[in-house]
Amino acid sequence: MASFNRITIVGYLGRDPELRSTPQGMEVCNFSVATTDKKGDEEITTWFKVTVWGKQAAPCANYLAKGKQVYVDGRLSQSTYKDKEGVERTSLEVNASTVQFLGSNGERSSQSEEYGERKVQPKQKAAPASRRHDDDIPF
Repeated sequence: MASFNRITIVGYLGRDPELRSTPQGMEVCNFSVATTDKKGDEEITTWFKVTVWGKQAAPCANYLAKGKQVYVDGRLSQSTYKDKEGVERTSLEVNASTVQFLGSNGERSSQSEEYGERKVQPKQKAAPASRRHDDDIPF
Protein backbone atom coordinates (compact mmCIF):
# COMPACT_ATOMS: atom_id res chain seq x y z
CA MET A 1 0.00 0.00 0.00
CA ALA A 2 1.28 3.48 -0.87
CA SER A 3 1.90 6.10 1.77
CA PHE A 4 1.10 9.80 1.79
CA ASN A 5 2.72 12.66 3.75
CA ARG A 6 0.94 16.00 3.41
CA ILE A 7 0.17 18.78 5.86
CA THR A 8 -1.80 21.99 5.37
CA ILE A 9 -1.83 24.75 7.98
CA VAL A 10 -3.18 28.27 8.22
CA GLY A 11 -1.73 30.30 11.05
CA TYR A 12 0.25 33.33 12.13
CA LEU A 13 4.01 33.88 12.00
CA GLY A 14 5.61 33.83 15.44
CA ARG A 15 8.77 35.64 14.32
CA ASP A 16 10.18 37.33 11.24
CA PRO A 17 11.42 34.91 8.57
CA GLU A 18 15.14 34.21 8.29
CA LEU A 19 16.65 33.96 4.80
CA ARG A 20 20.00 32.29 4.10
CA SER A 21 21.75 30.49 1.27
CA THR A 22 23.30 27.04 1.18
CA PRO A 23 26.96 26.71 0.12
CA GLN A 24 25.63 25.65 -3.30
CA GLY A 25 23.73 28.96 -3.59
CA MET A 26 20.16 27.73 -3.00
CA GLU A 27 18.08 30.09 -0.87
CA VAL A 28 16.24 28.78 2.16
CA CYS A 29 13.79 30.62 4.42
CA ASN A 30 12.79 29.53 7.93
CA PHE A 31 9.91 30.77 10.04
CA SER A 32 7.48 29.51 12.66
CA VAL A 33 3.70 29.39 12.39
CA ALA A 34 1.21 29.14 15.26
CA THR A 35 -2.26 27.64 15.02
CA THR A 36 -4.80 27.88 17.81
CA ASP A 37 -7.61 25.45 18.59
CA LYS A 38 -10.32 25.90 21.20
CA LYS A 39 -11.35 23.13 23.58
CA GLY A 40 -14.13 24.52 25.68
CA ASP A 41 -12.80 27.69 27.31
CA GLU A 42 -9.18 26.67 26.75
CA GLU A 43 -7.09 27.73 23.75
CA ILE A 44 -4.36 25.34 22.63
CA THR A 45 -1.57 26.77 20.46
CA THR A 46 0.57 24.50 18.29
CA TRP A 47 3.82 25.78 16.77
CA PHE A 48 5.20 24.56 13.44
CA LYS A 49 8.70 25.11 12.10
CA VAL A 50 8.49 25.85 8.35
CA THR A 51 11.27 25.64 5.78
CA VAL A 52 10.87 27.07 2.28
CA TRP A 53 13.44 26.25 -0.42
CA GLY A 54 14.44 27.76 -3.76
CA LYS A 55 12.53 30.47 -5.60
CA GLN A 56 9.84 30.69 -2.90
CA ALA A 57 12.33 31.56 -0.15
CA ALA A 58 13.11 35.22 -1.02
CA PRO A 59 9.45 36.31 -1.46
CA CYS A 60 8.61 34.72 1.90
CA ALA A 61 11.43 36.65 3.57
CA ASN A 62 10.42 39.90 1.82
CA TYR A 63 6.64 39.84 2.33
CA LEU A 64 6.07 37.88 5.53
CA ALA A 65 6.60 39.27 9.02
CA LYS A 66 5.82 38.36 12.61
CA GLY A 67 2.05 38.32 13.16
CA LYS A 68 1.10 37.91 9.48
CA GLN A 69 -1.29 35.14 8.47
CA VAL A 70 -0.05 32.48 6.06
CA TYR A 71 -1.25 29.30 4.34
CA VAL A 72 1.38 26.54 4.11
CA ASP A 73 1.13 23.20 2.35
CA GLY A 74 3.92 20.65 2.32
CA ARG A 75 5.52 17.55 3.81
CA LEU A 76 6.02 16.91 7.50
CA SER A 77 9.47 15.66 8.50
CA GLN A 78 10.88 14.57 11.84
CA SER A 79 14.39 15.06 13.13
CA THR A 80 16.14 14.37 16.42
CA TYR A 81 18.75 16.50 18.16
CA LYS A 82 20.37 16.91 21.56
CA ASP A 83 19.53 20.00 23.58
CA LYS A 84 21.97 22.01 25.75
CA GLU A 85 21.62 19.50 28.57
CA GLY A 86 22.35 16.56 26.26
CA VAL A 87 18.76 15.31 26.25
CA GLU A 88 17.61 13.88 22.93
CA ARG A 89 14.63 15.79 21.53
CA THR A 90 12.36 15.29 18.53
CA SER A 91 11.35 18.13 16.24
CA LEU A 92 8.69 18.23 13.53
CA GLU A 93 9.21 20.53 10.55
CA VAL A 94 7.09 21.42 7.53
CA ASN A 95 8.99 21.45 4.23
CA ALA A 96 6.72 23.80 2.30
CA SER A 97 5.76 23.21 -1.32
CA THR A 98 3.17 26.00 -1.41
CA VAL A 99 3.06 29.23 0.60
CA GLN A 100 0.27 31.76 0.26
CA PHE A 101 0.31 35.14 1.99
CA LEU A 102 -3.06 35.88 3.60
CA GLY A 103 -4.61 39.08 4.90
CA SER A 104 -3.82 42.60 3.84
CA ASN A 105 -3.16 44.57 7.02
CA GLY A 106 0.14 46.41 7.10
CA GLU A 107 2.39 47.49 4.27
CA ARG A 108 4.48 44.30 4.08
CA SER A 109 1.46 42.09 3.35
CA SER A 110 -0.42 44.50 1.09
CA GLN A 111 0.67 42.33 -1.82
CA SER A 112 -1.05 38.95 -1.54
CA GLU A 113 0.74 36.45 -3.78
CA GLU A 114 1.12 32.72 -3.92
CA TYR A 115 4.35 30.92 -4.68
CA GLY A 116 4.58 27.21 -5.16
CA GLU A 117 2.78 24.50 -7.07
CA ARG A 118 0.04 26.79 -8.36
CA LYS A 119 0.38 30.31 -9.70
CA VAL A 120 -2.10 33.10 -9.08
CA GLN A 121 -4.07 33.95 -12.19
CA PRO A 122 -4.83 37.66 -12.71
CA LYS A 123 -8.46 38.55 -12.13
CA GLN A 124 -10.39 38.77 -15.36
CA LYS A 125 -13.41 40.94 -15.98
CA ALA A 126 -16.54 38.88 -16.34
CA ALA A 127 -18.08 38.82 -19.79
CA PRO A 128 -21.55 40.37 -20.12
CA ALA A 129 -24.25 37.87 -19.27
CA SER A 130 -25.44 37.67 -22.88
CA ARG A 131 -21.94 36.64 -24.09
CA ARG A 132 -20.91 34.46 -21.18
CA HIS A 133 -20.00 30.82 -21.81
CA ASP A 134 -18.97 28.18 -19.31
CA ASP A 135 -15.50 28.20 -20.88
CA ASP A 136 -15.04 31.85 -19.87
CA ILE A 137 -15.44 31.23 -16.14
CA PRO A 138 -12.02 31.11 -14.44
CA PHE A 139 -11.69 28.49 -11.70
